[in-house]
Amino acid sequence: MTPVPPTERRNPRTRDIDTLESAGVLGLLLDEDARAVEAARAATGPLARAVDETHLRLARGGRVHYFGAGASGRLAVLDATEITPTFGAPGGLFTAHFAGGPEALTDSSIDREDAGALGAADAAGVGAADVAVGITASGSTAYVVGALRGARAAGALTVLVTCNPGAAAGDLAEIVVVADTGPEALTGSTRLKAGTATKVILNAFSTALMIKAGRTYGNLMVGLVATNAKLAERAVSLLAEASGQDAETCRAALADASGDIPGALVRLLTGCSPERARAALGEHPGVRAAVAALNGQAG
Repeated sequence: MTPVPPTERRNPRTRDIDTLESAGVLGLLLDEDARAVEAARAATGPLARAVDETHLRLARGGRVHYFGAGASGRLAVLDATEITPTFGAPGGLFTAHFAGGPEALTDSSIDREDAGALGAADAAGVGAADVAVGITASGSTAYVVGALRGARAAGALTVLVTCNPGAAAGDLAEIVVVADTGPEALTGSTRLKAGTATKVILNAFSTALMIKAGRTYGNLMVGLVATNAKLAERAVSLLAEASGQDAETCRAALADASGDIPGALVRLLTGCSPERARAALGEHPGVRAAVAALNGQAG
């Protein structure tokens, strides 16, 4: 008999949750979410290994592929779609594959998580240089199992993100990241605590990768894509924060750099021409490395 995953067991702390007033209900739910964040923190070791191994692959031209279904898959889609606007990463660097495709993403009545063959088919585009991350709270979702099996056969690095220490899919992953969240506040509702831990892990994974790739300057999002007025002003503000220059000087530098924030910042920090700033960024990963190289040349 297959063991019941911890996420499917009954939580003794919330047995009487339906007898409480709203504040009591919310308190229990948020207490469980706090436990989820601690469970994610406990997975830092394997998660760091996943970041380091993935960074090496991305540096050689590889890509990251997320595979998931249900709540886990939707969280993967959310994380992957934020990479380009937040960090200016090229489209396709992160791709989220959802069981059943775009239609199933917005219609929960379309449930393809048991389709292992579909997972394998969706992983057909994964290459040996890539990273396949399977996301499943139970650790046994057939779609994810099929995808990991296919990606592993192609020679890709395989990573499993799960909330089940005994995950069956763990045998298909080179790195297993487990947030042992235990039973949910509502029995089996893994959109709650397991979902919280999954979001924390995926956010940390992708953000750490972009930091290592030089797509931030300190804790400033210098790679952001200014697609609206709010973000355009944020670009000027972060240039002022990073360089110590006034807003008008930063706005002018941004215009000279054709809206490229890293190029504008390198110019502001070194006084070089826009052309030299672009060249330095082309040769070095990120603003800090480009500035160090230009300052070294100047010296």
